Amino acid sequence: MQTSVHSNPASRLTLLRAAMRAQHIDALIVPSADPHLSEYLPARWQGREWLSGFTGSVGTLVVTQDFAGVWTDGRYWEQAEDELSGSGIVLKKIPSGASVLYIDWLGETMQPGQTVAVDGAVLGLANARLLQQVLGEQVTLRTDTDVLQAVWPERPAMPAAPVVEHAAAYPSLSRIEKLAALRASMAAHGASHHVISTLDDIAYLFNLRGADVSYNPVFLAHALVGPERATLFVADGKLPAALRATLESESVDVAAYDRTAAALAALPAGATLLLDPRRITFGTRQAVAEGVRVVEAINPSTLAKSRKTDSEAAHVRAAMQQDGAALCEFFSWLDSTLADPQRAPLTEIGVDEHLTACRARRAGFVSPSFGTIAGFNAHGAIMHYHAHAGSDATIEGDGLLLIDSGGQYLGGTTDITRVVPVGTITAEHKRDFTLVLRSMIALSRAQFPRGVKSPMLDAIARAPLWAEGIDFGHGTGHGVGFFLNVHEGPQSISQSAMPEPQTAMEIGMITSIEPGIYRPGQWGIRIENLVLNVPAGTTQFGEFLRFETLTLCPIDTRCVERSLLRDDEAAWLNDYHATVCARLAPLLAAPADAPALAWLEQRTGAI
Repeated sequence: MQTSVHSNPASRLTLLRAAMRAQHIDALIVPSADPHLSEYLPARWQGREWLSGFTGSVGTLVVTQDFAGVWTDGRYWEQAEDELSGSGIVLKKIPSGASVLYIDWLGETMQPGQTVAVDGAVLGLANARLLQQVLGEQVTLRTDTDVLQAVWPERPAMPAAPVVEHAAAYPSLSRIEKLAALRASMAAHGASHHVISTLDDIAYLFNLRGADVSYNPVFLAHALVGPERATLFVADGKLPAALRATLESESVDVAAYDRTAAALAALPAGATLLLDPRRITFGTRQAVAEGVRVVEAINPSTLAKSRKTDSEAAHVRAAMQQDGAALCEFFSWLDSTLADPQRAPLTEIGVDEHLTACRARRAGFVSPSFGTIAGFNAHGAIMHYHAHAGSDATIEGDGLLLIDSGGQYLGGTTDITRVVPVGTITAEHKRDFTLVLRSMIALSRAQFPRGVKSPMLDAIARAPLWAEGIDFGHGTGHGVGFFLNVHEGPQSISQSAMPEPQTAMEIGMITSIEPGIYRPGQWGIRIENLVLNVPAGTTQFGEFLRFETLTLCPIDTRCVERSLLRDDEAAWLNDYHATVCARLAPLLAAPADAPALAWLEQRTGAI
């Protein structure tokens, strides 16, 4: 069979190039994308990974007859170099995941009369426009073919997990209320209709959840909202009959997933369609009837879901307590295991498995919110490292163990990074750890005007590191959903993000703060908490916000060099630890939790 012959990237590229020649394609773009422009992809659309062997979540593969390259950002460079080794595929380094340098490369490389192809069903509209601009009229851009379908004999099918209601106790607004608010925003744009393809927007708007995408409780669907009724396009069999009837009683029709394009083509003449060019694909845009006026703006639901209500924030705080209790159980076990000279070998995969098991015992837990990063020593310097059978390191000797993990709970989404010492650590370890801690504290304590553009806050966290000639190659913070995607916009605390109007910081937004130091081949340190934007008062200069720290888990003071902390920074850490202990201790009152409670009390002692 083809799968046995073409079982590695080099042989798969040979097959792909033959298919490209048959279709007179000179260059093929294979993005990390699906028809919903998701970050985490259903297996069916993981073609870039299948072809290249690179498993990072961000990257674009470009293939010609004599070249193949993957463009990806600094979070994945070490990983990509390892996974692409021997494949004949070149790593092309870019400054950020949002970079489109591959388009510039195509513009410089392609010759008049040549053809560049990409599946328009998974090509973002904004990138399609940039491609058309850069390639010009002398290079043909084809978007009508999915070359992968011809060369991927065992391509996975569409996911078929059922769609469920997000339990009524958790959303603060009903579907009817959310749709009414959306229609008010549509009216403000002069729009009669609105098309939505991003899965977290759809899950939020309809108070529904699914399991079609790993780690994110979403389901494959498109939505079209009209003046009086909305249509949810979802595969047959995914909606239980009772839920379907409930939706229809609330003026939400259900149609087949593959009828989206037909519905857009059938919009009435004179309709005005609101769409977000960064959140739909070129193929979706092409389906819109020619007589329809189009208004382009950010999805109103993207802004709405980023601003958690007071009741949603209360649910998130409760989820953080459950998560913190699970982490106490885990770290108590980890410390005792590492201290046992007679223990069986502990590996990075073993750390992940035990941590997930601890979370699974907590109320409301659904799944991890992303693949756990458990990196010991040099692996901790690989920003998005994920242990597998070929890389799994044993936790032994001396050094630092970085653990970045999170959980999906019915009442919220968590994301936390902690670093723990193994054996004896050095003064250099402690210095780096304390610098990262100072960076995290600096931003956690910040007060800022309401509406400030979130990228502008990035330098606050970097300043303590910049003062020492140190920097890190990822953003300082990302938005986080409410039992939704662990990475959520529109806010982003990142030096590579544009300070656009929609990035304004507003009350209710949840964002991570996660500075780091990464020394390739040695160690990595990242400390991450989630924070909530809350009011900080009004002065003659306007309304101000501050951060409420939501994450509840001790920061390991064994890694802290106290002499490098100012007294006010140490006071912040002591206050944080007092809060952590007070909030988590009641959840660890059972006799079985005694070791976790003892660990909590020990690790939250003042310094």
